Amino acid sequence: QVQLVESGGGLVQAGGSLRLSCAASGGTLISYHMGWFRQPPGKEREFVAAINLNGGSTLYANSVKGRFTISRDNAKNTVYLQMNSLEPEDTAVYYCAAGGLMTTSTIPFRYWGQGTQITVSS
Repeated sequence: QVQLVESGGGLVQAGGSLRLSCAASGGTLISYHMGWFRQPPGKEREFVAAINLNGGSTLYANSVKGRFTISRDNAKNTVYLQMNSLEPEDTAVYYCAAGGLMTTSTIPFRYWGQGTQITVSS
């Protein structure tokens, strides 16, 4: 059973940057494709970014492409989301997830963290 714990959330002004981390325990992340999703207030959970097993391939939502970067360090059992040029529309709870496919859908992701709040002020 893999446990995922996100960190690095907080309050930031528009145009600022944050780096989220997702640390795993109870299993090795090298066995899983990883994803970041977010849930804005009053909205459905949505895809942000995904990365394959060895980090050689990534996917991004159009809304974050060019601003966010997903990466992973399998030796540290950790996945990251570097977020630059943040906008108020990026305000959401951000979740990391581990699963058997690199995809934009939540369905193949079996393990989920508890989430970390990002608030971007204008």
